[in-house]
Parts: sequence; C-alpha cells; structure tokens
Amino acid sequence: DLALESNPSDHPRASTIFLSKSQTDVREKRKSNHINHVSPGQLTKKYSSCSTIFIDDSTVSQPNLRSTIKCVTLAIFYHIKNRDSERSLDIFDEKSHPLTREEVPDDYYKHDPDHKHIYRFVRTLFSAAQLTAECAIVTLVYLERLLTYAEIDICPSNWKRIVLGAILLASKVWDDQAVWNVDYCQILKDITVEDMNEMERHFLELLQFNINVPASVYAKYYFDLRSLADDNNLSFLLEPLSKERAQKLEAISRLCEDKYKDLSKAAMRRSFSADNLVGIRRSNAILS
Repeated sequence: DLALESNPSDHPRASTIFLSKSQTDVREKRKSNHINHVSPGQLTKKYSSCSTIFIDDSTVSQPNLRSTIKCVTLAIFYHIKNRDSERSLDIFDEKSHPLTREEVPDDYYKHDPDHKHIYRFVRTLFSAAQLTAECAIVTLVYLERLLTYAEIDICPSNWKRIVLGAILLASKVWDDQAVWNVDYCQILKDITVEDMNEMERHFLELLQFNINVPASVYAKYYFDLRSLADDNNLSFLLEPLSKERAQKLEAISRLCEDKYKDLSKAAMRRSFSADNLVGIRRSNAILS
C-alpha cells in the first residue's frame, strides 16, 4: 500500500515524476534571470479583456493533440536529462535492438536527445497511426509506471524503444481502433513484427500487467502537463470567443442547468416521500 501511494501512475495524490524533475531546471532558469537582470521580454500569452475573451479548446476530456504531444515529449526530455542513473534492460537497448538499418554509433549512450528530436519521433508515430491526444497522456502514465515498477531509467540508449512500447500499449488499451504491431512496422520500416511482439510482452510483464489508468490519475497527469507548459512557456492554443461559439456554450450551459434542476427536483421528491414514510410509521407505532 505504501508503494502504491508513492507511485504517481497508480495513486492520484502522488506527485508526477516528470514535474518534479523539471523543477530543477525551472528554478535554475528563474535564478539566472534574476541574477543577470534578464527581462522576461514581451508577453506572448493572450489574456482576456473587456473587449476580447480568449478560450482554450484543450480540456481534460478533449485535449489539444499538438499541444499535448509537445508537453508529453517535454516531460520525456526532462526524464532523460535529469535521470538518476543509467539503469536499463537489454530489450530496450537500441544497440541490441535497432529501430533502423543505420548503424548505431558507439557513443550513442552519451548524447541526450533534445526536445525537438523527441517531439519529431513521437509526432511521426501519432500522425501515421492517427492516435489521439488522450493516448499521449496514457503513454506518459505507462512510461512512468514502467520506470517505477522495473526500477530503470530512461536514457539516450533506450528512450526510443521505451516510448515506442508505451505508445504501442496505450494505443491498444485506449483507442477504439487499435493499431496492430505490423502497422508500426510499416511506419518504422526496418523493425520486425517479432521484435515488436517481444518488446510488448516484456513491457506488459514489467508493468505486472497493470494497464488500468484511473480517471483521477489521468486528470492529474493532464493538469501537471498544463503546469509544465506554463513553466516552459508552451502555451496552449487560445482563440477569441466568437458569436457562434458563445451561443453554443450558452446552449450547453442551459442544457446542463436544466438537467441539474431535474435531478434536484427528483432528489427532493424522494426525500419528501421518505419523510412521509417515516412519519406514517411513527404514527402507526404510537397508535399501536
């Protein structure tokens, strides 16, 4: 139980690993700006005013795909950059199991990938397989669960295969139209189905076949990704509130208001009936 409560991929109250790993860089950046008297520069974030209202299309139930992938890959970047050690497993090592026919350099384990490199890799997979933003969040949950359960680190030598395994599993569990392993072989070209099957099997075994993602855990990861975006100036897309969209929001608001009124009336009727029943029973008891 104690291990479960300290694991963010299982327990909603445990802090996500990626957010804590990013805070070191955020604090250093703020400290450096303060010492060097660096101005934050022109504000690029849009703010609502009396004349214009900006709304964010990204919600916990329907996240924006592009922004979510950017945040998830940034979380992976901080995992690699601020890793504790170089613990790994052979099944995820790119030298032992290359994803392409190109020869892997001997010093492949020394160079950390930058955020753009990770983003391009993940974006290519999501675009080709037509995966959803929700799948990206579940991918991050599985990734942190793997690192915790298997007690390994994501590093330059294994990050591609770990991310690929997490995406593969998340797409099968989350999306209605699952992408088969052979489909990923068509995207990556040089990887074999047998290799994909073996990696998926090891991934599941290391997760102890725990592929459940509670709604509370999913929501925590979503909002922590929003916090990560704010800390790193990765703003989610904001658009001015148009007349049509305002009318749509008003209609949805009225529909929800009517629904809750009906539920409230039904609850009051049930409570009134229960009170009458108690009163009748008490009267009968007194008469008897």
